Amino acid sequence: MILAEGVEGSNPVLNISIFAAFVVVTLVVVFRASRNTKTASDYYAAGRAFTGPQNGVAIAGDYLSAASFLGIAGAIALNGYDGFLYSIGFLVAWLVALLLVAELLRNTGKFTMGDVLAFRMRQRPVRAAAATSTLAVSFFYLLAQMAGAGILVSLLLGISSGVGQAVVISVVGVVMIIYVLVGGMKGTTWVQIIKATLLIAGAFVMTVWVLGKYGFNLSALLGGAVERADGAGEALLNPGAKYGVSETSKIDFLSLGIALVLGTAGLPHVLMRFYTVPTAKDARKSVVWAIGLIGLFYLFTLVLGYGAGALVGKDAISAAPGGENSAAPLLAQELGGPLLLGFIAAVAFATILAVVAGLTITASASFAHDVYANVIKKGKVEDPNAEVRVARITALVIGAVAIAGGILAKDQNVAFLVALAFAVAASANLPTILYSLFWKRFNTSGALWSIYGGLGATVILIVFSPAVSGTPKSMIKTADFAWFPLQNPGLVSIPLSFFLGWLGTVLSKDHNQKKYAEMEVRSLTGAGAEKATDH
Repeated sequence: MILAEGVEGSNPVLNISIFAAFVVVTLVVVFRASRNTKTASDYYAAGRAFTGPQNGVAIAGDYLSAASFLGIAGAIALNGYDGFLYSIGFLVAWLVALLLVAELLRNTGKFTMGDVLAFRMRQRPVRAAAATSTLAVSFFYLLAQMAGAGILVSLLLGISSGVGQAVVISVVGVVMIIYVLVGGMKGTTWVQIIKATLLIAGAFVMTVWVLGKYGFNLSALLGGAVERADGAGEALLNPGAKYGVSETSKIDFLSLGIALVLGTAGLPHVLMRFYTVPTAKDARKSVVWAIGLIGLFYLFTLVLGYGAGALVGKDAISAAPGGENSAAPLLAQELGGPLLLGFIAAVAFATILAVVAGLTITASASFAHDVYANVIKKGKVEDPNAEVRVARITALVIGAVAIAGGILAKDQNVAFLVALAFAVAASANLPTILYSLFWKRFNTSGALWSIYGGLGATVILIVFSPAVSGTPKSMIKTADFAWFPLQNPGLVSIPLSFFLGWLGTVLSKDHNQKKYAEMEVRSLTGAGAEKATDH
């Protein structure tokens, strides 16, 4: 039975104690890591001191967000096969990052995506555009994480009032700001490594536990989920429970899939992780590690989702605070009582903190390095500490915006909010990155058309989609100004951004053959990359 104020049988004092223990341990790690954070390279790229496997675990920690844990498990519990499609999209996306982006980006960049895009173009307009799209993607992703924090709190601490949830979302924001201000990328990376280890271990324990209840027979588990779903169960095992209801929903799924698969390679906080390793070989190795860990985790979510459907039931999940996002914590409660629930809650809380910290440092680095150092100061920053100081001030501002946005978005589906962030990344960032790395003719005009056009189109289509208004599940339930039929705009915005990049390029005579040749040699061989990246 689910009480209005939280999960019956959960122990708020125990949950808060486990949260607090995690925060204390990670803050100690962050303070220890911060002792060596002196230069911009230390603050933005952790002094390039992490190995490929370490960075791979950190990437998994950065990528396995509240959407992966709370959103996908819930989507599988309620929608079965269609919920698991999120996992497949998120995982396949890494092949794009591995094959097209990781190594080349590490060879050509310094700290941010703007470094790569501006390499052979006019610095100031391109860096300003790159910073704008980085901040936009980070904002959407931050919304998702903060919404996850609000859901967790209402579920696990028995705080169902809007004011109480707002207070706890604020606490999450403040702790995250401390991580970023004090530890920089090094401290944030260690938090992500700890969090990834805990998350994968926790999911593994729950997966084995669930399978153990069904004699380690996956078919028996699926049968249990079908049986518990009261007549509608067969739909859980077949495509179409969510995305086959109408022709529009089928097209919506195609749009979502394209956004998920192409979005990862354009996510600024993932791209920035490639700069924390010493060589391009380590960048490639870190992606291979990340693929292995993330793939394993998504297999766990399949068992956890169907396990929640079988052991907790769709009705109980739907009725709980946070709806489908509560499936994994409710399953933990069902399996191991308050203690396992408290541990899983702490892990989910750690997930949110680590991802939010990674997003914040990426957004603040982009503003400080691209906008302040290269646009405002034109690359002539006299005080070497000034750039890091600006990054820290920016982190404070971003933290405040994230807290406010999280309070507004606390009732939204977390996986859905993340999918919107992927749509922005795939539309505003990926076309420009690929054109910069592979198209000789590409120029400043094409980059600006692609970034601003892709970003503008995505945001406009999201604002006027059913995601924001017009349905009972919309962000603004009382209004209806939706004229774009799809929940995710990727199907329209991504091809449009590629087209605008091409159009802007061919309409401009600007072309720097020499710079492209230099970039091509560096991206493929790494020649000169160390010299450029370590000053």
